[in-house]
Amino acid sequence: MGYVKTAILMAAMTALFMGVGYLLGGSGGALIALIVAAGMNAFTWWNSDRMVLRMHNAQPVLAGDRLGLHAMTSELARNAGLPEPKVYLIDTPQPNAFATGRNPKNAAVAVTSGLMRSLSREEMAGVIAHELAHIRNHDTAIMTVTATFAGAISMLANFAMFFGGSRERLGMIGTLLMMFLAPMAAALVQMAISRTREYAADKAGAEICGNPLWLASALEKIAMGAARIDNHAAERNPATAHMFIINPLHAHKHDSLFATHPATENRIAALHAMAGASKTTRKSADRPVTRSRIPNTRSRDQSGPWS
Repeated sequence: MGYVKTAILMAAMTALFMGVGYLLGGSGGALIALIVAAGMNAFTWWNSDRMVLRMHNAQPVLAGDRLGLHAMTSELARNAGLPEPKVYLIDTPQPNAFATGRNPKNAAVAVTSGLMRSLSREEMAGVIAHELAHIRNHDTAIMTVTATFAGAISMLANFAMFFGGSRERLGMIGTLLMMFLAPMAAALVQMAISRTREYAADKAGAEICGNPLWLASALEKIAMGAARIDNHAAERNPATAHMFIINPLHAHKHDSLFATHPATENRIAALHAMAGASKTTRKSADRPVTRSRIPNTRSRDQSGPWS
């Protein structure tokens, strides 16, 4: 159902784009805006992963790191049937994570230092599995496409003040309203698409790591941390908020269309329901699984949250 809703929302984005172009009336200006937006978003498509990682000053994590983050990510990627993604660490105390990249072959998973300090090894596996699910579902590519439409709509709406055709059709008040409402409508569709994808990634991530309760526990801890710890890089770049597993900008608590993420309590409830359904068949979802799907990356002299 989540994919059906996403398809409907993307169709609505396309219709909105076409509607704004029609209302503008100035076909020459609309064509110029479309060409410029296409060029800008083509650049974003090919460079989005590097751009986002640079915005958050993410540093690469190499194979053999002390805590075994790279090894865990590689093993979970194999469980998910994915190529090994690049792994990055963001030095911020807020616990959070995101995935980026235009396709599974050009993907990256980034986690914060606050996340590393806050979660157990099992919870960390749940978070990484969630991000890998986004990659496997091509969510990062879908969000890039919706961002392309949103950017083009915003640009077309801004051109409304400079072309007489739109003023003649709508009047000055109508033109001003379109300048504000069209980009807002595009943003709402983009947010809604992000929210539908989170539920799908939670489900797939739980399947990848092997236990929905690991991710449920992680989401609870991340939400608590994000509510009281600022993420300054995210505050400077709010357009990247939808990429994080929990909104770093302290999102609304309810599943409103203005929230980039579903309510965390709803996501946790869905994961517990998933674990309960599994319990009826395996009778083991409420206790540690007998066969862990995360690698044993701990060493005897290791210290830290995963020791």
